[in-house]
Amino acid sequence: MLDAVRDLMQPPAGMAFDFSQPAGEAALAPHDGVSWRVFANPIGLFVGGVTAVLLELAEPSVRSGVWDHSSFQRDPGTRLRRTGFAAMMTVYGPRSAAEKMIAHVVRMHGRVKGTTPDGVAYQANDPRLLDWVQATASFGFTEAYHRYVRSLSAQEKDAAFAESEPAARLYGATGAPGSWKEWEALLAQTAPALEGSEILADFMRIMGEAPILPAPLRPLQRLLVRAAVEITPEPVRSLPQLRGRGLRFGEATLVRALARGAALAPLGDTPQAQAARRVARP
Repeated sequence: MLDAVRDLMQPPAGMAFDFSQPAGEAALAPHDGVSWRVFANPIGLFVGGVTAVLLELAEPSVRSGVWDHSSFQRDPGTRLRRTGFAAMMTVYGPRSAAEKMIAHVVRMHGRVKGTTPDGVAYQANDPRLLDWVQATASFGFTEAYHRYVRSLSAQEKDAAFAESEPAARLYGATGAPGSWKEWEALLAQTAPALEGSEILADFMRIMGEAPILPAPLRPLQRLLVRAAVEITPEPVRSLPQLRGRGLRFGEATLVRALARGAALAPLGDTPQAQAARRVARP
């Protein structure tokens, strides 16, 4: 299991990156901030990432963009690792490398456009959609850490959102929430448009069956998916595809034990460990 947890923290094949260089270069997120703690826990990252995708797939235009223009259906494991690596880069990467990566993503998003099944035109670089994607990621990772790793104060939750703003602006999400209160306002504003779909059901099936963790750990994988549903806010958690799919009696204690155990485990030379060496050197 420890090997599998370590694996979750590593970049996917072909995307290796030395976060320890160049010496002294700051990241987009402050090294003494909340985000550096949140992103250091692999269990919290997995759970929070799934929660973010559940919220994204409930928004019709984002859902079409994600499902029609990504490799998720063909290779969910690699897709999740690539997304996780991008998140790691925005938090731990040297600013110059993070800016370069985000600019590349923005260019790729410029080619992503289409029409939802209801006939609504969308494009991935629409600031409204980018705001929702950025907000759901900040919420997912922060809430997963809060619920399963260590409780965060209201001020720390606000800080987590504020620390994501530099990266969000580079992506074009100029209206992404910068505090917990702003997240709640955006969720309330977006809630009437959120809906269930067969794609949401497909995502849940894929996340339970895909070889993301080794076969013997597949029950653990499904447990973590249930933990993600558990922290998904209303009205999404009550959608037909998610209703009753949260944690069962006693499982929250198990997820917390796993997440807190991962925080104490020797995970090796993770992006966070490399980045800490980088910023410590003048």
